[in-house]
Amino acid sequence: MKSHRRPKRWYAGAAAVAVAGIAAGAVIVAATGSASADTDGGNGWRSARLAGQLQAAINQQDFANVLDTIPPGSTAAKRFAPNAAEKDGMEPPVAQIAKRLKSLAATTTPTPIHQNPNLDAAVIELDASGHAISAADVVMSPQYPKGKIVPLDGNLSTDQVRYRAWDDDTWDSNGGQGTIDAIPGRENAPIDFMAPYPASVFKLMVGFGVMQLVDKGQLNLDDTYAYDPTGEPAGSACGGKATKPIRQFFDEMITVSKNESACALTKLLMQKDAVTPLDQQFVDMGLPMLQIKGERPADGGRWVDNIMSSLDTAKLLMILNSSPGPLWTAPNGKPVTKDVLSDASRAYFHQEIADQGLNQVLSTTNWCGRAYPAPGIAQKIADRWVNPTDGTVTADGRVYGQDVRPCQTNAQVSFAHKTGLADTSGNDAGIVQSLPGKNGHNYIVVVNCNLGYRYVDPNRPADPTGIYPVQYSQKYGLLGKAIDGIVAGHHNS
Repeated sequence: MKSHRRPKRWYAGAAAVAVAGIAAGAVIVAATGSASADTDGGNGWRSARLAGQLQAAINQQDFANVLDTIPPGSTAAKRFAPNAAEKDGMEPPVAQIAKRLKSLAATTTPTPIHQNPNLDAAVIELDASGHAISAADVVMSPQYPKGKIVPLDGNLSTDQVRYRAWDDDTWDSNGGQGTIDAIPGRENAPIDFMAPYPASVFKLMVGFGVMQLVDKGQLNLDDTYAYDPTGEPAGSACGGKATKPIRQFFDEMITVSKNESACALTKLLMQKDAVTPLDQQFVDMGLPMLQIKGERPADGGRWVDNIMSSLDTAKLLMILNSSPGPLWTAPNGKPVTKDVLSDASRAYFHQEIADQGLNQVLSTTNWCGRAYPAPGIAQKIADRWVNPTDGTVTADGRVYGQDVRPCQTNAQVSFAHKTGLADTSGNDAGIVQSLPGKNGHNYIVVVNCNLGYRYVDPNRPADPTGIYPVQYSQKYGLLGKAIDGIVAGHHNS
């Protein structure tokens, strides 16, 4: 893919060799005339600072210090072959994954991970109106074990990365180096990086596609959809036939990451011939690393070829944040605004991610008060998940067992987000906004990594009986807390 006219890059003194700061505010100033939108003075020092701090925060978590429960070539790898859901790139059903984790703990001896994991982290710091005032993207892999700052341009984009599509076997056997290009024409890009599999964060793309069909009048959220997965392979996590209102499928897909509902809506998009146009729209908007690939027409399953970079996912979330005016300029020279979705569709979609029930990655509030995992972003959980009698959280059969009311009282932010989990995928993507009376926490954060539930922290304590198990390394929560502190520190400095 040949780049359109290359936007000006902004460099900041000694940081120039490490990062191209994005002066996103400057783009907004030109379009809106808002003098307050750019406090960078045109040199991108804010982005250079954010990028360096993000890189340092990632290194501080020591992501390579984890144990692999199924090391490549081990006896465990032969005994615990991927099940049907894992082959499709899905998180197995709640009961199955709890059983699998218990079996792994009882029958395998975890060993140190054989190489540095792949991680992609993007942060876009927002002003009061929701426009970008700084942005940073850092990738980490066996090739870049200390992290590599990605140069960004004034459109929150990069052509400096040769993105490769994720493949588990390639990562295990080829030194973490991918072999399939996700974007053509990037062979000479200076950074070569295999983007982690997004797992259920891909449901944000499905949701965007559904809401566009609603805006076009081709669907109504109150329409009843009869999902029929006849022809799906044995063991599929897509489930059986189901007839529900589209808004119920949507809510289950986003708030509790229900695979069956995501399969249904993905099949619905395919039946409407909407997937290929949606992928092209992402490219046209300057989001080439958002692509829905290879799903089965029979059931909407098989998600393993989906592609999402943290940077383009963060930009998609900017649209849901409903900021006025141009957000960035597309390759065709036209501004991208929130109006690619209607006000009603954005509001509905944003409320759905704000109602997230699986607060267990960059935020760990569902386990409020437990010694493990460590606290992450100090978010307030949507009340719908909290038992008013004892304060515990239960989300679609996941019993977290902790009284979260102390964390609700001390919360600093709302976190409208979507998590993703597979055996080799741990992800979180969302919009952070300060709660009333709390200032300085307005930003978008996306972290994609291949540390899924196959990998555990050293000295990880056992989960209490009957409680939903901790499936992610607590390093995610620690990174979330560090990023939140970085952004808040900018506001207070």
